[in-house]
Amino acid sequence: MIRYNLKKLIEAKSLKEGRKISGAEIASEIGIQRSAMAKMIRDEGYTTTTKTLDALCHYFNCRIEDLVTYEDISDEG
Repeated sequence: MIRYNLKKLIEAKSLKEGRKISGAEIASEIGIQRSAMAKMIRDEGYTTTTKTLDALCHYFNCRIEDLVTYEDISDEG
């Protein structure tokens, strides 16, 4: 399962800039719906495009592996 690391990235950017950054602000900056951004922040397994992932990497000045991680959830047993 792909997991978004947006909460961590938002916290780090907020701390660095000394202000609170909202999901609505990010959504507006990268050109997606606020509801889509909220689902990604809540890590609900939201499916998105590479264009959005690219925009998020640019916004947070990070690499894709900072933005998302892979977690194996298959049953071994």
